[in-house]
Formats: sequence, structure tokens, C-alpha cells
Amino acid sequence: MQLTLWTYEGPPHVGAMRIATAMKGLHYVLHAPQGDTYADLLFTMIERRAARPPVTYTTFQARDLGGDTAELFKTACADAYARFQPQAIIVGASCTAELIQDDPGGLAKALALPIPVIPLELPSYQKKENWGASETFYQIVRTLCTPRKPETEFNPRSCNILGPTALGFRHRDDLAEITRLLERMGITVNVIAPFNATPDDIRRLGDAAFNVVLYPETAETAGRWLERNCKQPMTTVVPIGVTATREFIREVARLAGVDAAPVLDDSTARLPWYSRSVDSTYLTGKRVFIFGDATHAMAAARIAKEELGFDVVGLGSYSREFARPLRALAEELGIEALITDDYLEVEAKVAELQPELVLGTQMERHIAKKLGIPCAVISAPVHVQDFPARYSPQMGFEGANVIFDSWVHPLMMGLEEHLIHMFRNDFEFNDKAAPSHLGHGAAKPHSRAQESGPGGWTPDAERELQKVPFFVRGKARRNTERFAAERGLSLITVETLYDAKAHYSR
Repeated sequence: MQLTLWTYEGPPHVGAMRIATAMKGLHYVLHAPQGDTYADLLFTMIERRAARPPVTYTTFQARDLGGDTAELFKTACADAYARFQPQAIIVGASCTAELIQDDPGGLAKALALPIPVIPLELPSYQKKENWGASETFYQIVRTLCTPRKPETEFNPRSCNILGPTALGFRHRDDLAEITRLLERMGITVNVIAPFNATPDDIRRLGDAAFNVVLYPETAETAGRWLERNCKQPMTTVVPIGVTATREFIREVARLAGVDAAPVLDDSTARLPWYSRSVDSTYLTGKRVFIFGDATHAMAAARIAKEELGFDVVGLGSYSREFARPLRALAEELGIEALITDDYLEVEAKVAELQPELVLGTQMERHIAKKLGIPCAVISAPVHVQDFPARYSPQMGFEGANVIFDSWVHPLMMGLEEHLIHMFRNDFEFNDKAAPSHLGHGAAKPHSRAQESGPGGWTPDAERELQKVPFFVRGKARRNTERFAAERGLSLITVETLYDAKAHYSR
């Protein structure tokens, strides 16, 4: 077992909490000791929900292990039904409670409650959070959904939207964007699940003609079940990026039998023109490293390569269940995929590749900050700042606009660097000047990156280094010294500086 400071995914019962908290009229009874009861922190502090999550814990303590913990669970389950009056209950055990093998499913069944009770078998020591969310949603759909009878009339231009959950990265705004897009195509949304769905809504899933799967990590397993048992085809394109959104529109139009033309070229899709309008020196060929869940990482790689002209030098994911398609995409890009849930491996890879932009999770944000590299967050796990009050989708045409702003703005635009070069020696606008609000007499504190090296640079090389803009000079110094050390060079000359620049620009 390896101790770790951070983790990309929690145990599978956290995935089950995300489904339960997303839904209405559903309650989760979790057999768990004190210490495993942190759902309130996750959902009310990070996602800033106005209501507590619908989770009841047994919260047994060490002294209870010598007694009847099974009876504690039965009491907690009966009390939860009496207090909350849910339409359905899901029951399971946390990773710690799993070890005492009390069988929550069997215990809840013995209570003979007058509502559906859905047992969850979530192996905490083999699987993780996204798998737990997927399995929970699948079991709910499998238990509650009633397939449509063949003779029943239905609307061929109707669909379900599957996948958005609590604690999902921009799920709330993605849902609004895609719902609006479907409505513009004349397609009726029958049920959205699990987000804001009730158990009664799950029973109606079979009434739609097809399913839109927005987040495969959560909904693909349930979508496959509905495909087999309700004869509902499902979408396979995730509409992140302009190209993928257009592919998604064509796919949905084919499934619904509607004309895609009126919405294919949306006037709000500004990313293509914006990316062409930016000085190519500061966009085309930028070396980017991408890591996240499989859906967002693969979408980011395609956008980076095809729509922004970046050079994808690294691609990885912690979603082992989707390793095969991610490896295939990495192979197309001429790189090797990094499949790991160890953030230290990711940090080592970023340090090795020295990209100019990192697209990742909350963890990569910290890694990039430590290494002095610009970063944009594209995937869960995220922190409170990635649940903005403003409208900020990732999907659809407006999502592409948001992505452009989020990814490109951390990079320095050409005009800004041009001005810095122009005014390098200006008394106010140079790296030795104090901040203007402190007055001309105040000395500007120097970072280690701005100080001269320990005699390893020739005077000509030092003067040439000073021509590099101050905001990337530290990185240029580190790269050059690393380049020299790897080649056993004791003295850095101007030629060494430019050789290092050429090496790391490849």
C-alpha cells in the first residue's frame, strides 16, 4: 500500500453519493464508521449546494464492533425511511465497513420497506469513484426502468440526457447548453438523469427514442443496458469543442430524423475565428501536456491539436476503465499515453516534458504552479473555484468559447510581449522597476529565477539571457542549466543558450 497526499478519485461509495445527491426522492443509507462521513463537506463546501446530501450513516464506533453492527444498520435504514420518506433507497457499505461484512442489501431487504431498496456491491479495494458512480446509476436504471411495450406510441424526436451528476466538472452548465441545442433541433428531452431526476423519472426512461450520453464515465454502462433492453440507440460523440459539437449535431440529427443544417454553423461559435486571429507565434505549435478523466482529456487533445494548433506532447488519464481508447488516440498523436492514478508520476512526466501549457485537474494546477508553467483546469477532481457562479460550460459552441478563453489567456499574447520588448529599458516598464503603485524609489524584490547563476555563465551568455522577457527568463535559465548539466558542460555560452532553446522547442 502506498501513502499519498492527493488522490484523483475517492472510493466507489463517493461515486454513489454523487448519484444520490444529484437525484431527488432517492436516499442513500451507508454503513460507515465515524470518519467516513464527509459527504456534507464535499457537496456543501466544494460544490456549494444549498441542501445537505441525502445520505444517512450508521456511524458505528470502535466499541460497537464487539456488538451487533448489523442491528445498527437496520435501525439507521428504518429511521431514514421514516424521516425522509424517499421514493427509493440505495444501500451499501463504505470501504471500512466493507471489512466487517454485514451485508447491507440483505439487512435492508429484511425490513420489507414499501419502496424499492437497491443494494450496491461496490468493491472499495478494487474500484474507485467514477466506477462507483457508473455502477450505482446502472443499478438504479436496471431496477426501476420499465421498457416500453412494442405497441406503445412514442415520439421519435425524443431523447434522454444521461450522465450529469453532483460534483461533476461544469455539469450544470453543460446540461443547459446541450438542452438548448436539442430544443433548437426540435428534439424533446424526455428525462435528464441522474441530475435532478426522481425514481419515477427513471421509470420513464424507456419512453424516449434514444439516449444522449454526455459523460461516458458515469452513463455508458446504463446506456448500454437501455440499448439492449429498451432498444434505444445512444450517442457516442461527446460535444466538447467546435468539431465535436458539429459531429454530435449530425449524430443526433440522424438518430432523430431531423435536419442538422440550421444549427450546424452557429454564429456564437467564436473559437475558430479567435484561434486564427491570435498571433501564431503564441498559439501554433505550443507544447501542451493533458491529463484528466478520459472524456475530457481526449476531447482536450483533439481541440488542442485540430482547433488551436497546439502540439500535444503528453496525454494521460486516471480513468483505467477507458485506457484503451485513450491509448489509441495517443498513438494517433505519436505519443505514449500515461495511465496512472499516482500524481507523482504525472509531476515527473510534466517536469521531463517541460510543456508550455498544462491542461489538467486540480492536482495538475498545483504541479504546474510548482514548476512555473501556465495551467488550465479541464476535468475533475476540482476545487471550489471550478464551480463558478457565472455560466461557464465546456460543451457546445459556447463551451468552445469558454475553452478558448480558459486555455489561451494563461499564455502570453504576442502584443503584450511586443510591448515588453519595446519598453524593456523604460524607467517604469522593465524587470528591475518597482511596481508603479509603490513609487520609483522602491526596490523590486528579485526572485531566484532572476538572479545570476553561480559563475557557470559567460558574461555574453548572461547578457543574452537578459534579452529574454522577465516572465519566462527563469524557465529559460533552468532549461539551459539542465541542458548543460546533461551534456557535462561546465560553462554556459551564448551557443549553449541557443542550443538549449532549439532542443526544448522541438
